[in-house]
Amino acid sequence: MPRLQVPLLTLEAARPLLASRDAGDGGCELSLDLGRSRSRVETGPGEWTWQGRAFPYPGKLRDRTIYYPDGDGWEPVSRYAGSLIKLVPTPWGAPTFEIDGIKMLPTAKESPLEDARRKVALVQPRGRTVLDTCGGLGYFAACCLEAGVARIVSFEKNESVLWLRTLNPWSPDPESAEAGGRLELNHGDVSRAIAGLPDASFDALLHDPPRFGIAGELYSQEFYGQLARVLRRGGRLFHYTGSPNRLTSGRDVPREVAKRLEKAGFRAELALDGVLATRR
Repeated sequence: MPRLQVPLLTLEAARPLLASRDAGDGGCELSLDLGRSRSRVETGPGEWTWQGRAFPYPGKLRDRTIYYPDGDGWEPVSRYAGSLIKLVPTPWGAPTFEIDGIKMLPTAKESPLEDARRKVALVQPRGRTVLDTCGGLGYFAACCLEAGVARIVSFEKNESVLWLRTLNPWSPDPESAEAGGRLELNHGDVSRAIAGLPDASFDALLHDPPRFGIAGELYSQEFYGQLARVLRRGGRLFHYTGSPNRLTSGRDVPREVAKRLEKAGFRAELALDGVLATRR
């Protein structure tokens, strides 16, 4: 999907815009890309102008919501296709996303991009070929590009998540100069597509699946065997598991994952909020 070059508004970002209109001062500076930069806009009584394009003023905006211009108004960056998928602002700039109200990326203590950066560093992507199994908003891919990856192949199953990426200025654009042709983004189910990938074709793997209850096939012994097959010997895998509450779930998912990875041909240890494994 092509990147959409449109302004994005949140409740916080709209405040200086509306204040400038009410004051009649002709314009202001604000961020229209979730904190990546600041832009000058011209404000009139009935509309405002950015980069030569005129936009209506927003009506009532909700907290924890990002809006984009759609027709004559502003719509939330969300879609419903069996599940409600929504881009959600954070105090850190880079947004997270939710599926049916469940937050998909950790944001309580730091930016989801910084969280991804620490995990990516574990697999040492510089100069290597990396498989990113569940691309999401692309923050693993963005950090790999930043770290000097030679090539990263990313899969994302959910078309609505791919649509969120076209609006999220923090998601990497495969067509951008920064990517330099190093990012291959595929719309597909990696649990099926992995069978078509060659043996030992990757130097490192990043696996950030949804919760076990949503995508159990991505935690299966069969899938871990496929991960071992496509990873060269000595290659590293980081598998995000989160930290489920053992008292309520009755399961120790990280240790279950580590045991399955060991059986598949990895040496595994708990690391951060997941498992770091090396192909034997």
